[in-house]
Formats: sequence, C-alpha cells, structure tokens
Amino acid sequence: MVKPLEGVRIADFTVHNAGPFCTHMLSQLGAECIKVESAQRPDIFRKPHPVYGRMGPATFDQVASNKLSVRINFKHPQGIALAKRLVAISDVAAESFRPGVLTRLGLGYEALRAVKSDIILLAVSSSGQSGPDSHFAGYAPLFGAWGGLGALTGYADGPPVEMRHVMDHTVGMNSAVAVMAALMQRRATGRGTHVDVAAREVASSLAGEALLLAAAGGTPARMGNAHESLAPHGVFPALGEDRWIAIAARTDAERAALAKSIGATTLSDDAIAAWTSTREANAAAAELQEAGIAAHVSWTTPEIAADPHLRERNAIVAVREPDGTARAAVGVPMRLSKGAEIGIHSGTPKLGEHEDYIYGELLGMDSAARKALEDAEVIY
Repeated sequence: MVKPLEGVRIADFTVHNAGPFCTHMLSQLGAECIKVESAQRPDIFRKPHPVYGRMGPATFDQVASNKLSVRINFKHPQGIALAKRLVAISDVAAESFRPGVLTRLGLGYEALRAVKSDIILLAVSSSGQSGPDSHFAGYAPLFGAWGGLGALTGYADGPPVEMRHVMDHTVGMNSAVAVMAALMQRRATGRGTHVDVAAREVASSLAGEALLLAAAGGTPARMGNAHESLAPHGVFPALGEDRWIAIAARTDAERAALAKSIGATTLSDDAIAAWTSTREANAAAAELQEAGIAAHVSWTTPEIAADPHLRERNAIVAVREPDGTARAAVGVPMRLSKGAEIGIHSGTPKLGEHEDYIYGELLGMDSAARKALEDAEVIY
C-alpha cells in the first residue's frame, strides 16, 4: 500500500531539533528524507550528551530515524553545486538557519527555483524571514519565553517555566502541516512556494485565550495545575518515591463521588493528597475510575516504553542503533484506516551512510567522480 507522502523527496538541511522534527514527521508519512551534513559541521545533536538516562545522541536518535545521510561541505563552491543537484531531484528543501544564511551560501529560494522551478523551501527560524526581529537566533527556551508560554506556565508564587523540547516539537509539527499544505497547493497550481515558520509565533499561537484576555484589559496569570472550570484539577502524591496521580473533576456529581471515595466530608487538595499518599498509585487510580472520576497514574517514561497497548499500536517501536543495539523509539501518533503502515522503519543513520544510493543511483555519479569530490573535500 502507498504511504501518504510516498514519492515525495526532501533535501533536509535542518539542524538541531525543531526543523529536524518536522522532516522526521514527514518521513514517517512516507517521504524520502535526505539529511545533509558534513564531517566538519555535523548536526550538533550527533554529539553524545547525557540525557534521558544515558550517554548518547538521544535527541538525534529520535529526529534522525528514517532518514538517509549524505555529506556535503557547504564551504566549498562545488559543495553548493552538489547541494543544488540534490535539490533538483527533490520536492522539498528544508532549512533552519538564521534568515539570510542560506541566501549567502548561494542556496536561497530564488537560487533553488532556478534549478527546480516548483521547489518548496521550508525555512524554520526564531522570528521569521522578515521583520525587525528576524535577525535573532534562538533555541527552544527562547521560543517559549518570547512567545509568552513561559510566563503563563508555573505557579503564581513562582517564576515562569522554561519550555524546552515540547516547544521544538510543536514548531516541527506546525512546520510539517505547512509543508503538506504547500504540497497540496503545488498539486493544484503547479507552483512551489517559500514556507516561512517563526518559532516564537508558534508559541504565541498556543496562548490564544490569554492573549484575548489581555486584549480585553485582563491580566493573565500563572495558575499552576489549576483550571478555569475543573476542580479539583492536578496531580497528587501516591505511595512510594516520586509516584503521582492526576485527578480532575468537572461536575458537582463527580466531586461528590470523589469525596465519598476518599471518605472526606470537605473536598480539598489536602484531603485528596492525604488519601492518595497512602495508596499504591495504580490501585488508587483504578478505584477512582470505578467511581467515575477521571484519574490516572502520572506515568514515567519506562512505564510508557513497556506499555503493551502502545506497543501493539506501534506508538512505541524497536529500532537498531548504528552499533547494532536495539532501542525503543517513539512512533507516529496516528493511524490510517486505509493505507500502508506509517511510522519509523529505520534507526539513526551513520554520517554519509547512504551516499552509494544518493550519489550513485539518484545523481548518477560514477566512482571516479565521487572520489574526486571526496579528495577535494566536497563530499566530506
């Protein structure tokens, strides 16, 4: 069965996380994604770093799954020419540099249109390709802070909360939607387009209610785990170290059922915590669910990775790392009733692993031509 984006090829010049997560999402839908790096300037996330309980390129492992890898040295004029040859056989080019960097390299939108007239160029940046703040660079914490989400997240008596990977991934998902819209537009009109995604604008777009309140003269404030219309609403301690239960009640009937379940005459956060803290988390959640209360254990990542439900649905899959060891990976969070299996089909690529296919089969280079480019450190 044909995957939704099967036949779409992406020349992926993105780095770090937001842009690569976009192209990773598209690759899970069937696009052939060719990640471009060089030994001189590999993606910074290829470098092993202590995160998620291990020393390794954990972030890169996630966003590089499914991708093919080639080396191109952008500091060499022939490297720019080689990148154009790659774009000429692609449907989408994607980048996440500061605005203007790609143009200065000779790979801006007009230059790419000259080699592929209907190319779609995705540009992911901190503040967009135009405007007085377009020159700013940034990482995930900046996007959340500048976009207003940080100031809305946290407790009223505490500081704003740093928004990290969730910000990158949200930018990536918005970018993926924009690319698919551009592909649909090209199908209808035959024309490509330059897609401009500003990460801080993505953050602001998620704060709609607070922005409306501010525009009406109100003052949005940090609410911790509280909710405008649900109470109680939060996480409560369970028996054992760092075990928690999320509980929410919407109606008076649900609050009455909760009070009865915990044996409290007055329903308060302290009363709920006194009950949950003496009980095993899963048993307490099951008891509350039986009473019609929305409750569940706040799962740890090992619990998620081992969950048979997620495994059966391929939301958690097993892939191979470059050294041959198996690891769990997050699959695509959607299913199609008609069509091929989508999701992760291969693990992290080694740098330059797929050059035989891309330079040989796709671009038609013979071994002598490739060796000459390697000797000149164009393929490097």
